[in-house]
Amino acid sequence: MFRPLSIFIGSRYTRAKRRNHFISFISLTSMIGLALGVLAMIMVLSVMNGFQREMSNRILGMVPHAVITGAGQPLNDWQAVAKQLDGHPQVLGTAPVTQLEGMLSFKGNMQPIEINGVDPEAEGEVSILGSRMIGGRLEDLRAGESGVILGLMTARRFGLRIGDKLTLIVPELSDAPGGVTPRMQRLNVVGVFKVGAELDGSLAMIHRADAARIQKWDPEQVEGVRVRLADLYQAPMVASELATTMGEGYRARDWSMTQGSLFSAMKMEKTMIGLLLLLIVAVAAFNIIATLIMVVADKRADIAILRTLGATPRQIMTIFMVQGSIIGLTGTLIGMVLGVFGALNVSALVGWLERVTGQHIFSSDVYFINTLPSELRLEDVLLVTLAALVLSFLATLYPAWRAAQTQPAEALRYE
Repeated sequence: MFRPLSIFIGSRYTRAKRRNHFISFISLTSMIGLALGVLAMIMVLSVMNGFQREMSNRILGMVPHAVITGAGQPLNDWQAVAKQLDGHPQVLGTAPVTQLEGMLSFKGNMQPIEINGVDPEAEGEVSILGSRMIGGRLEDLRAGESGVILGLMTARRFGLRIGDKLTLIVPELSDAPGGVTPRMQRLNVVGVFKVGAELDGSLAMIHRADAARIQKWDPEQVEGVRVRLADLYQAPMVASELATTMGEGYRARDWSMTQGSLFSAMKMEKTMIGLLLLLIVAVAAFNIIATLIMVVADKRADIAILRTLGATPRQIMTIFMVQGSIIGLTGTLIGMVLGVFGALNVSALVGWLERVTGQHIFSSDVYFINTLPSELRLEDVLLVTLAALVLSFLATLYPAWRAAQTQPAEALRYE
C-alpha cells in the first residue's frame, strides 16, 4: 500500500525503540498527561451537567415556568384562560396560581416566605409537588380550612409538625400614616415537602380559595394561570407570545426573572472550570514540544542523511509533525474513552465507595443533592477532544520547523 514518505518515517519513529530511553519516557508521560487532562475535563463537565440537570428539575419543577396574569386585576374565569393557553404547542399543562409574600410567625420566631395559592386537583399538571411530599398529601389542602404545606427547612427551623398552627403576616396597603398595615391569617400545617433546594426554606402552599380570601377577592378569583412548557429555556419568548395571543389586558412573567441569576451563575461556573481544566490539557499537549525537540536532537544524523538523499525541508517538517500528532492523537483517544466510561459510571463508583467505607460522601443532612449526578453530553466530548487535538498539533509546529532547518553538513561534521 502506498504511503507518503513523511507519514511512513514519522509513524516508524513513533513505533521504534529508541536508543535514548529518557526520550521514550518523556513521550509516554506526555501521552499519559494528555489522556488524564481529557479524562478530567469530560468527567468534571459531565458532573456539572448532572448538577445543573438536578437543580433544573427540582427548582423549575416547583416554580412556574411562566405565569399569565391580568393587568393589575385578578382573573375571574381562569378556566377559560387555561383552555386557550392549552392550545399552544409549547404548553404541556396549566393550573391557577396566586402568589403572595409575607412572614411566618411561630412562638416569637419569624421568617420571610413566598406563598403560592394553588388548586390541588390541577397542580400536578404543572408541578412536582405531589411527588415531593414527605408528610401529608397535596389533597389535604381544602378550601376554607386554612391549611398550609411547608418546606422541610421551614418546618425544621420552627420545629413544626403536621397539625401545628402558625401565623401568616401579609402586608396590606391602607390609609394609615405608614401606608401599610399587617394582616394576619392563622394557618394549619397539613403537609411538608422536600425538594432538596433553597425552596425548602422559602416556599409554602395554600389553597387558592384561601389565598383569594387573604387578598379580599371572590373565592374563584386567582392572580393568574401557571404554565408548564415543553422547553423551559424558551420560557421568555413563549411567555411573551402567550400574553400577546391572549390580547390586551394580559401580562406574562417567567422563571428567568426570579431564578435566572442562579442558572446564569451555574453556566458561568461551568465555563470557567472548563477553561481551567483546559490548561491541564494545554500543559500536557505542550510537553510534546520538549519531546520532539529531544527527538530532533537525537535524529540530527538521520535528518542530514534524508536531506542528502533529496528530502525537502517540508518533508522533514512533516515527519516530526506526524510523530507528534500520533502522540497527541493516542493520548486524546485514550483520555476520551476513559472519560466517557468514567462519566457513565461515576455515580455508581461513588455509591460503591460509600458502601465500602461506610461514610456518606454527600450526606443529605449537609447537601441538597445526596448523590453525584452525571450527564454525559456529546457536544462536551467533541469539544474537549477537538481542543486537545488542536493543542497537540500546534505543539508540533516549532520542533518540526527546527528539524527542517537542520543543515546536512553541520549535522554530519562530527559523525
